[in-house]
Amino acid sequence: MNWIILILAGLCEVGFASCLGKAKETTGNEMYAWYGGFIVFLVVSMLLLIKATQTLPIGTAYAIWTGIGAVGTVLMGIFFFKEPMSFWRIFFLITLISSIVGLKFVAN
Repeated sequence: MNWIILILAGLCEVGFASCLGKAKETTGNEMYAWYGGFIVFLVVSMLLLIKATQTLPIGTAYAIWTGIGAVGTVLMGIFFFKEPMSFWRIFFLITLISSIVGLKFVAN
């Protein structure tokens, strides 16, 4: 169950990073709404991470949490923020995903 909580925490990290990207593109009340979303996703992500680390090793949990956030944020950037998708970006993204999966399998 804590692995699911950790994955949700990582997805919330993608949420708060994406809210920052959207806030940068807007002004006025819409910008403040995106910053509000940032704060909500940040708090939820941290609370879920805290819950997951009660039974998972902190080093593994933190690495997987940040890895999910990094992969998800890069994918959000490519698909929603029109960031470039180059061979090397995809290559290193696959390398990062492989590392995340590897950490999950070697964790006790």
